[in-house]
Amino acid sequence: MDQAKIGRFLSELRKEKKITQEQLAEKLGVARRTVSRWETGSNLPDIDLLMELSDLYEVDLREILDGARKNEMLDQETKETVLKVAEYQNDRSLRLSRTVMIYTFIGLTALIVHLTLECLELEDSFWAGFGMSFTLGLAIGVLIFVILFMTGKLTKLCDVKRRLLGLDSEEKGEKNK
Repeated sequence: MDQAKIGRFLSELRKEKKITQEQLAEKLGVARRTVSRWETGSNLPDIDLLMELSDLYEVDLREILDGARKNEMLDQETKETVLKVAEYQNDRSLRLSRTVMIYTFIGLTALIVHLTLECLELEDSFWAGFGMSFTLGLAIGVLIFVILFMTGKLTKLCDVKRRLLGLDSEEKGEKNK
């Protein structure tokens, strides 16, 4: 897939509709800079935004992905399949967002409990020390998890772990059977 070619095509389509980058960004709910990056070929829109662009510009999704006009139109089954894929991707993103929110809530609760224990100035005992250490450790651990997740590093770490453990090769072997 030639991102630069797709970007030039997106730019041509926008200009044909006599829409500025800023107007398009506002319609799609993205930054103008994002539209600029699409049109220079630096980045590509997500699948759901590609569908919106396809409808807005009244072109086939395949035309956008090829970066050129085609005479044939996208048949209804293919369009429905792409919509289902976009819906699946959105559902997955929603589930992941909920998971991150739950972990964030747990971390914030642990931090609040830790600060409360510290303000109470409990006498030195095993349980007081354990409670303060546990809540602080939990808060820091959750913070690290959320940062790794939000930056995409957690996925990369899981991929490396799977490769090191040889799980990817086992799955590929099972698929080939």
